[in-house]
Amino acid sequence: MARGHQKIQSQQKNAKRAADAKKAESHDQKKAAQAALTFQCSVCKSQMPDPKTYKQHFVNKHPKSELPESLKDVVAN
Repeated sequence: MARGHQKIQSQQKNAKRAADAKKAESHDQKKAAQAALTFQCSVCKSQMPDPKTYKQHFVNKHPKSELPESLKDVVAN
């Protein structure tokens, strides 16, 4: 009967070790997505991944506001 108890303890220990390993290797997609959003609108503070998207957003959402200097040379389709 002693081996049965040791077996259960060993299984629990291995399950905990596997769970810790899985937790350590997994990455947080939310943090990765947030890191990709590098440009922030100066008017509404929404975030965009690249200057082209930022310029399209600014032209469409804030037509009355003056375009920031950093976006004047960006080519948008």
